[in-house]
Order: sequence, then structure tokens, then C-alpha cells
Amino acid sequence: MTETTQTQTTPPRGGAKSRTPEYRLAVEALRGMRQELFHDAFAYRPLPRMSVDGPITRRLPGRLRVYAGWTPHAVVLAGGLLAALIAGTASDGDEATAMIAALLVLVPVLLTLVRPIAAFWASIAVTPFDAVLSGGGSAGWPWAPGAFAAHLVVLTVVALRTRPRTAAWMWALTACYGILAELVAGSDYYSSTAGPMLFVSALALLVVAVVHIRRTAERQVIAQQTVTEHERSKRTLLEERTTIARELHDVVAHHMSVVAIQAEAAPYRVENPPPELEHAFAVIRENAVIALSELRRVLGVVRAEDYEAPDAPQPTLADLDGLLTNVRNAGLTVEKVITGAVRELPQGIELSAYRIVQEALSNALRHAPGASARVEIGYVLGGLGLRIVNGPATELVKPSPGAGHGLTGMRERVTMLNGEMTAATTDDGGYEVTVFLPVPVSDTEASRDSGDSA
Repeated sequence: MTETTQTQTTPPRGGAKSRTPEYRLAVEALRGMRQELFHDAFAYRPLPRMSVDGPITRRLPGRLRVYAGWTPHAVVLAGGLLAALIAGTASDGDEATAMIAALLVLVPVLLTLVRPIAAFWASIAVTPFDAVLSGGGSAGWPWAPGAFAAHLVVLTVVALRTRPRTAAWMWALTACYGILAELVAGSDYYSSTAGPMLFVSALALLVVAVVHIRRTAERQVIAQQTVTEHERSKRTLLEERTTIARELHDVVAHHMSVVAIQAEAAPYRVENPPPELEHAFAVIRENAVIALSELRRVLGVVRAEDYEAPDAPQPTLADLDGLLTNVRNAGLTVEKVITGAVRELPQGIELSAYRIVQEALSNALRHAPGASARVEIGYVLGGLGLRIVNGPATELVKPSPGAGHGLTGMRERVTMLNGEMTAATTDDGGYEVTVFLPVPVSDTEASRDSGDSA
């Protein structure tokens, strides 16, 4: 059984014929010409000053170096004056006629400094007038010597200031103008300058195109080198961090294992140890095992590529009582105060809050021996507030030195969550850490919904 499918082609609306590829190409070309040479043709685009950071201008004295920035403007002015001199010399009239011819060719050149596209049209417009002032075309048609030089300068400057596509359109219109002028007012008596103009201008625009290509290639190379250097420095930093993490894992894990083993074996080395001593060693061993597990979970990923993180859940504010119990067993008196309606927060907020409290209490144990601490947790509508404050040290024990990474870690967590944090000493010599972690209402509802579904 054979099934035949027939497709009915819907004719264009209004009976219009389908456009050929050549027609569409011509329309796109005309649209591009209009965009380049007609749209905002008289826009004000002043020529910027030249950079003075080059190998030559960098060695110039201060005032002369400032003037060197105007070098492009001086070159354009010199080209315009040269074209004006040629136009005045080629004119066969009186001094007034020569002056008018010189001004006619000078204006388009000077116009390239502020309105480049308008300068091109002005150069085309003054060409026949300059030919009339130069002897009615006897000096050359359609470009007299002065207009010839001025139009070359205009084409070159405008091409340098615009895109290569604009230069191509200018050359094409110049060719159209030259051919049309030859057909309309050509004569065997006149010497044609259309051919030399097209040839010389094509060479000039080709050089400009090469300059554009070279500049574009240099910018791409510089951008690629910048990206490569950034990636190289980033990779070096990651490699250094990986090396440090591996060494930290090896050294700290070894010592924590030794502490756990010695704490477990210590009560058996004393005959009839008191219960307080056994409890203290049990607490030391338990904290060492917990710290070792945390260390392996966080840093073990850099040991090998096939490392698999354990499935233990991350701590939250619900586990804060266990943390406070361990801190109290270590000798720090801690009071916890909760205000507001307790609710489940996003996992990132819960984990960061737990770590901030943990680090703040660790700093209190390390830097203020014998002090008491207070942990305040405030559930508010827009987020979570934390305040951990400890009093001054009361025991004559040398505080444990720290590397200063604790506060940095807390600030990084707070910054990551777009929160706010202040840390400063109190009036009585203690220390206070205040944190606010914003929690959008949508995130809170999502956390509640996920907890209910679980």
C-alpha cells in the first residue's frame, strides 16, 4: 500500500511574486549603504586625541607630550592646506577665484575632524565647482588637481575613522560619480581623472583596510592574552589551594587521630581514675572524632578524583544545642536566647548561621579563657539575626594565638548571602559579633513546603 502526500503551496498575498536571491541581495546592499552613509550622516563625531603612551611620545617633555596628542589633527590640517595650495595654483582666474577654489577644497578636509560622513558628501559636492574654477575642466575632469588631492585625503581620513564597509561604499559611490560625470560632460579635450582617482583611492583604502585588520588582530590578541593570563593565575591559585588543602588534611588528620587515640587510652594508664577525668577524656575523644569527620568531609575531596563525600547531613540551627554542650564541656559558660517565631529556614542560611556561631564560640574559647558567652538568635520577618557576645578573659592563661581566618570566613559567608556583619570589642573588654542574614519570604515558604512534604 503506497501513501502519497501532496503539499499545497500557498501563494504570496496580493499575488506578489517570490523575490529572487539577487533581488534580496541588492536590497540588503542598498540597506547597508543607507545605514553607513545616510543614517546620521551629519552626526557630530570629533576626532579624539592621540594616545601619548607610545615608545616615542613617552620620552617627550611634559608640555611637548601634551601637544603630541594633537598630531592627527595637525596631519589632517596639513593635508587640507596642501590640497588648498594645489587648488589655488591650478586656478587660471584672479586671486579671488583662486582663494575661493582653495576654500572649497579645504572645507571638506577640515570637516573630517568633526563630521566624517558629511565630509565625504561635501567633497563630492565641491568637485564640479572646483573643476569650473580651475578652467572649466581643462585642468582635469571630473576632479581638478585640488579636488583630487582633497578627495583622497577625505577618503583616507574617513576610512580610518569608520568601518571597512563604509570605505567600500565610499569608493563605490566615488566610482559611480566619476563614470556618471564622464558620460554627462565628458570630452576628448579634457583629460580624464576618473581612472587615476579610482586606482589611487583603491590603493589608499586597501592600506587603511590592512591597518584596520591589524588593529583588530592586536585587540583580539591582547584580549586573548588577558584572558589566558587570568586563567593561568586562577589555575595557579587553585593548584596552590589544592596543595595546601591536601597538606592540611594529611597533617591535621594525623594529629587529630593521635589525639583521639591518646584520649581513649589515657584513663587506662591511671589506676582508679576519677569519673571527672574519664568524662573529660571522653569529651576530648568525642570532639576529636567529630572534628576529624568534619575535616575528612570538607577536605577529603582534594585527596583523589574518585573521592565520594559521606552522606552525613549538614548541621543546622536545630543541632545548636549539641554544639553548646560541647562548648560548655570545654569550659565556656554559654547562654542561648531565642526570640521570634522559630521556623525552618533555607539550608544555606541554617548552615551558615551554625558555622558563624561555631566560629564565634571557638574564638571566645581561644582568646578569652574563662569568659562567659551569650548567643542570641532572632527570627524576624525579613531574615535571621545573630548576636554572639563574650566577656573578657578571667583566667590567667595565655590566649591561644589565631591566624585571623575565623572572622574572614564569617564575613565571606555573610557576603555570599548578601547579609551584614559587625565585629568589635565591647566596653568591658569582651567581643561581640552581630550578623543579619536576609531571608526572602518566598525562600521561607519553599523551605516550609519542602519540610512538610518530607
